[in-house]
Amino acid sequence: MSKEEKRRLGNQVLEMFDHAYSNYMEHAYPADELMPLTCRGRVRGQEPSRGDVDDALGKFSLTLIDTLDTLVVLNKTKEFEEAVKKVIKDVNLDNDIVVSVFETNIRVLGGLLGGHSVAIMLKEKGEHMQWYNGELLHMAKELGYKLLPAFNTTSGLPYPRVNLKFGVRHPEARTGTETDTCTACAGTLILEFAALSRFTGTSIFEEYARKALDFIWEKRQRSSNLVGVTINIHTGDWVRKDSGVGAGIDSYYEYLLKAYVLLGDDSFLERFNTHYDAIMRYISQPPLLLDVHIHKPMLNARTWMDSLLAFFPGLQVLKGDIRPAIETHEMLYQVIKKHNFLPEAFTTDFRVHWAQHPLRPEFAESTYFLYKATGDPYYLEVGKTLIENLNKYARVPCGFAAMKDVRTGSHEDRMDSFFLAEMFKYLYLLFADKEDMIFDIEDYIFTTEAHLLPLWLSTTNQTISKKNTTTEYTELDDSNFDWTCPNTQILFPNDPMFAQSIREPLKNVVDKSCPRGISRAEESLGSGPKPPLRARDFMASNPEHLEILKKMGVSLIHLKDGRVQLVQHAVQAASSLDAEDGLRFMQEMIELSSQQQKEQQLPPRAVQIVSHPFFGRVVLTAGPAQFGMDLSKHKSGTRGFVVTIKPYNGCSEITNSEAVKEKIALMQRGQCMFAEKARNIQKAGAIGGIVIDDNEGSSSDTAPLFQMAGDGKNTDDITIPMLFLFNKEGNIILDAIREYEAVEVLLSDKAKDRATIFKDLEMENMDQKLSENDSHKQNSEEASSASQDVAAVSEEPEGESSDVTDPDSLSPAHADSDSVSISDQDSYTPGTDEASTPEPACMQGDNQPQEQKTETESNSKVNWDNKVQPMESILADWNEDIEAFEMMEKDEL
Repeated sequence: MSKEEKRRLGNQVLEMFDHAYSNYMEHAYPADELMPLTCRGRVRGQEPSRGDVDDALGKFSLTLIDTLDTLVVLNKTKEFEEAVKKVIKDVNLDNDIVVSVFETNIRVLGGLLGGHSVAIMLKEKGEHMQWYNGELLHMAKELGYKLLPAFNTTSGLPYPRVNLKFGVRHPEARTGTETDTCTACAGTLILEFAALSRFTGTSIFEEYARKALDFIWEKRQRSSNLVGVTINIHTGDWVRKDSGVGAGIDSYYEYLLKAYVLLGDDSFLERFNTHYDAIMRYISQPPLLLDVHIHKPMLNARTWMDSLLAFFPGLQVLKGDIRPAIETHEMLYQVIKKHNFLPEAFTTDFRVHWAQHPLRPEFAESTYFLYKATGDPYYLEVGKTLIENLNKYARVPCGFAAMKDVRTGSHEDRMDSFFLAEMFKYLYLLFADKEDMIFDIEDYIFTTEAHLLPLWLSTTNQTISKKNTTTEYTELDDSNFDWTCPNTQILFPNDPMFAQSIREPLKNVVDKSCPRGISRAEESLGSGPKPPLRARDFMASNPEHLEILKKMGVSLIHLKDGRVQLVQHAVQAASSLDAEDGLRFMQEMIELSSQQQKEQQLPPRAVQIVSHPFFGRVVLTAGPAQFGMDLSKHKSGTRGFVVTIKPYNGCSEITNSEAVKEKIALMQRGQCMFAEKARNIQKAGAIGGIVIDDNEGSSSDTAPLFQMAGDGKNTDDITIPMLFLFNKEGNIILDAIREYEAVEVLLSDKAKDRATIFKDLEMENMDQKLSENDSHKQNSEEASSASQDVAAVSEEPEGESSDVTDPDSLSPAHADSDSVSISDQDSYTPGTDEASTPEPACMQGDNQPQEQKTETESNSKVNWDNKVQPMESILADWNEDIEAFEMMEKDEL
């Protein structure tokens, strides 16, 4: 990649940061976070609760504090100085609010310490921050004392939550009854707490964090040297005994290694190396990282991975173990290329398990570290892909919106503070040269939230004895321990293609099109070159097949009902190549076992508003219908202006058929079957239909996806597409109609990128001009229908609309539509997408459906008129963005 291209991408990252940061400051500050779809701040207590996710919010301007040191990394010293003054002047840490100890530590305490670190660095340089007198550090110390009551347990493990004003056990604290916490929650404190002690000379913070780490180390499973996900804070018993490197444990391992780097205490490195050996022995099944049981580490605990493990390749780089880092990173990149983003969880055959993506930065973090270690420009191209996907799919006029479903491209009204704290920091550093930085980034270590702590803290205020407590109660083999930092010249001796040679075999692992000539397992049997054993050819009664499975590390278990269960352990394979064959075989078997199940499911669909001023930026998650046009087979989708029908319930002949003709009809749920509504609007000439839920406040964020079932009769006569929107999403379209009258939408199986939308619009305009100039074709009626703006009239249904609350009115997604016997209500079915698919029997693990962890977004009904700013004001703010996007689309065309 040329220097010019690197500089261009670096500048693009700066522009993207400005877009996100300025919109937060303009529309959300002093709220904790920005809600980018509705252009306002998220204030806890004023929005519907999202459960544990909201524990990060404490009414302390979270995003601004989390972004402080990012401003300096991006050379925005003037903005940093202004931001520090705002934090000192406006932020109150004494709120009567219950917050997560873990999140408050890494985001707020870490943000204040990172801001203080770069503030004193700038002050020393003599150009900026000359007025600064440690105010951020004073706030950090105040917050540290507010977190200390959480450690009031016999074990030393902190309670998971604390009240900033009243602590834990105070009657008004509303917390302190919890018994469990996650390993990462208790084990991700040492960097921030030790830095606070070293900065201030007050040792109590580091002492408490060390005590918590010591307790977790003592409670590790001694035979496997693994830790579980959840631990009882009073007894130390493991509550969840599965172990991995993703959610719930991730940053515990990270902080052991980084505590050694920052504090120089050998015991932390010994502990990390002991855990790392266990991880590579049991959890690592290259390129996969699969959870196992701590007492039976050869047994996989589940057959899917969560996106938080994407940090692990970066940690492996810090450790100096580059090969597996490259392998896992490449696997994750292939998943991203398939889905545009890393789903919150995905299966071992790389299908979506949980479909959300809250713009997590862990993959960008690992990409940066791998580039630093290898110098391979391939990772610059990876970063370029991340930038393009963020701009194409996540960028909205008021910032960047999280993905609600990576398959459809629908958005969620959230932009977490870590997006500004980490994502732009790592992406900018990836493309920045040394001369682009105003300070040496190598003088600092990154916390798990990418906050900067100076390495000179290791020799400052050493109030803690460096006595090695690790070897007191365990015998460690020191022979494999690396006590020095890795040297890249040794890692890659005269071979610039080293990293590529590791990546190459994984290029097609996600698409499962790996051209392999022979199976090593069969070759070792002396049977000569043969193609690998394919899942479709496998017979459990064939002794030769069983021998091949054994060499691939696959064991076969006969169940009482006559079925067989297959389990793979890569470490039991005859060789790493045989293990690779086994992994591929298992993926094929999973695909086969779920084939029938997949055929009976319909994934969610998308409703995308494509007219001015939205231009495709608003994507709504819609439920599919078991009848009508299959949008998955019509990739272009159905596009048209929307109009509300009369009567609004669509249960009788449409009276405004002239307005409905060649339009997409909006109607209310209730009073008749979905199929009857579809037939009525199709008869009136509609090209599609959207049914809006009549249950006030319902939302796809809080309710499971529904499929609209037929009426028990043949529905082949229905040829138009029908989609279902919950009340909140439907109101977004209705409010847009009230504001602009002519609103055009695209019904599709997946949201289209804006370049495609504009291209289709250009083609339509050209076709229209050709049709107008052709005097031999009499289609003036169609032309006028396409060109005139029809004012959409919303009418409330006459009479009461009944709510479907009887469980009998729901039919499971795989049920035959003939089983639905409701005559006076809409019938609908709970949709089962890949996120809730039970694991197939061929992989042992938790064979229970995993419930997708959706989170509630903004208020239950979006109303343009009730916002803090009127639509005209917001549109004025968006003009620059719209012009920039139009220019970008023009360039792409």
